[in-house]
Amino acid sequence: MYSFRNDYSEGAHPQVLEALCRYNLEQNTGYGLDVHSAHAADHIRELCACPGAAVHFISGGTQTNMLLISSCLRPFQAVIAAETGHIHVHETGAVEASGHKILAVAASDRTDPDTAGKLTPEDIRTICTAHADEHMVQPALVYISDSTELGTIYRRQELAALHEVCKELGLWLFLDGARLGSALTCPENDLTLADIAALTDAFYIGGTKNGALYGEALVLVNPALQKDFRYAIKNRGAMLAKGFTIGIQFEALLTGRLYFELAEHANRLAAKLTEALVGLDCEFYAPSPTNQVFPILPDTVCTRLAEEFQFETQKQLKDGRSAVRFVTSWATPEEAVDHLIAVLSELLAG
Repeated sequence: MYSFRNDYSEGAHPQVLEALCRYNLEQNTGYGLDVHSAHAADHIRELCACPGAAVHFISGGTQTNMLLISSCLRPFQAVIAAETGHIHVHETGAVEASGHKILAVAASDRTDPDTAGKLTPEDIRTICTAHADEHMVQPALVYISDSTELGTIYRRQELAALHEVCKELGLWLFLDGARLGSALTCPENDLTLADIAALTDAFYIGGTKNGALYGEALVLVNPALQKDFRYAIKNRGAMLAKGFTIGIQFEALLTGRLYFELAEHANRLAAKLTEALVGLDCEFYAPSPTNQVFPILPDTVCTRLAEEFQFETQKQLKDGRSAVRFVTSWATPEEAVDHLIAVLSELLAG
């Protein structure tokens, strides 16, 4: 049974493992102060065209999100996010546990399907207008992800518009990049890492879902966020003694084009699956150009598919159909996608 449930079912790309083995007996300074982390951070600053950025390597996405958000906000402040956002749906109240409310925006059922899962400047203005005095929490940070939980991406014009409204209203703008590799390498994308660095206060480059064993690279662009951030990392239990293990992985992923090649592979196979589903007259829950595919299938087909494949049900509809999610990864073999297409073709034709 092959799993299309997520993009972190496998361990790590062989080149990442080879690097970890190569330096396994090398003694390194702990807590992210090693030469490998420094080299990886320098490379990230170069890719982002942002020499003043601070780069910190954190073990996972939820910890990165909670750490950054809780460090930005005062006790009475809140974060704005899409209702489908990872911090709102899949992080077990981690942000709320730090004492901050999430102000969720309904962003999954837009009139324009291309905006599914994304925030707009109007969303932000509406929430800030509604929270106008000290009797309510104060919106102070906007959380977005690229790609979103529905596989959609932010284009440069959209991110620039969010940047402008956040600047106008005095809000931090933070981009969750758990699947940033997939977003940056899909055909519809027009953003670069340098654009993201110029248009956000902080973002992270996801490794867990793109070839690393674990680890995310948190990039603090705004100098106001950089001071004493290592204290926040330690205080939140996010400072690994063997932090060099993450630095080594990002050094391997970002030296050359490996990181982007792995994301391109995942996107190419997702596009192949999407093309086949279009040919089978499938509807889609969201128009994802990245490595998440959301077809709407009859429940009878879903039941049969579950005998041979693992996948997630995104939403059960009221007409005997469900929106499901297939995720391809850097390690997905083409024959697994071909087999899924063959089974879908047979079931939908029947």
